[in-house]
Amino acid sequence: MFKVKLMNKIAKVGTDVLSKEKYEISEKLENEDAILVRSAALHEMPFSENLKAIARCGAGVNNIPIEKCTKAGVVVFNTPGANANAVKELAIAALILASRDVIGGVEWVKTLKGQENVAKAVEAGKSAFVGHELAGKTLGVVGLGAIGGMVANAAISLGMSVMGYDPFITAKAAWNLAPSVKQASDYAEIFKNCDYITLHVPATPQTKNMINEKTLAQMKDGVRILNLARADLVNAADLKNAITAKKVAAYITDFPTEETVGVEGILAIPHLGASTVESEDHCAVMAAQQLDEFLACGNIRNSVNFPTVGLPRSENPRICIMNDNIPNMLSQITSAFSSKNINIENMANGSKGEVAYTIVETNVPANEEIVQTLQAIDGVFNVRVFA
Repeated sequence: MFKVKLMNKIAKVGTDVLSKEKYEISEKLENEDAILVRSAALHEMPFSENLKAIARCGAGVNNIPIEKCTKAGVVVFNTPGANANAVKELAIAALILASRDVIGGVEWVKTLKGQENVAKAVEAGKSAFVGHELAGKTLGVVGLGAIGGMVANAAISLGMSVMGYDPFITAKAAWNLAPSVKQASDYAEIFKNCDYITLHVPATPQTKNMINEKTLAQMKDGVRILNLARADLVNAADLKNAITAKKVAAYITDFPTEETVGVEGILAIPHLGASTVESEDHCAVMAAQQLDEFLACGNIRNSVNFPTVGLPRSENPRICIMNDNIPNMLSQITSAFSSKNINIENMANGSKGEVAYTIVETNVPANEEIVQTLQAIDGVFNVRVFA
């Protein structure tokens, strides 16, 4: 039986995926085989020697020590796309809030409580909250993955012109874009031409502070910026200077910080992007399914630190090998089986960055001898056997 430790409250519809016959699930487990997590920070957490996988119910994995996990042979899963619709809907709301001072207007109306003839006061004061329409404006979408692509398509439906840029766009993502979404040649083209800019890229060393004094200077005067991705994408000091100078008309972020809370021109939302009942359910189910598939038969899908590798489960015994992604590894692995007179019935292999992963199905169950032979190969750091 596998032990799965919960680091946050995980939707029951997700934990129900893991059958009670195969899994023990609790927040108080020790020597866990796997972890299900949402936002809890795991960087300082000591890992069980039995830990094989961490499944994050969401797309971002900033709360997980990826390098540490990879070195320990711990597969880290996320759930790309599971919360995409929820974030897309919040992005539409953010577009409207960046254009119309709805919140300011609502707060002003509250001050009218107790006055006579509120309707007359409203008509007299509403001109202070005049805004702009989205139709006919140009939206620049930075990052065209699951969320960015949906936002781009939704903006087309709102009557906006849309320009997108993603240097790493997948063929699937490109096919899902509306034909009228213009592909920009680089970020600069987005910054130069768009009335609204929305960010949908992960926080990496390459994207940190991508919105800064230099890139802000490239933008239109009065640009409106949405950041529902990560706070680190925007240099807060440079942004506030741009707001003061009227270069930026509005900044909407789902990641409040000490530097952005309570600043005029900035609307900070309390990280509500994926905070819908439906999204939490979708993420929990997807994370649990990926965890189950890996623990039960070694297949890897949607891992951030190991390649996608899978074989349909057959009646054949199975061995899964993790190794450094260096030359001649696959031939050494296959030679190890042939040296023990073990026939390989099926095999799948893939690599990602500095690591590789191989699933081997054999004609006979693995014994200790073949496991030791595989482990003795220089570069192999983990071997799992499935009966």
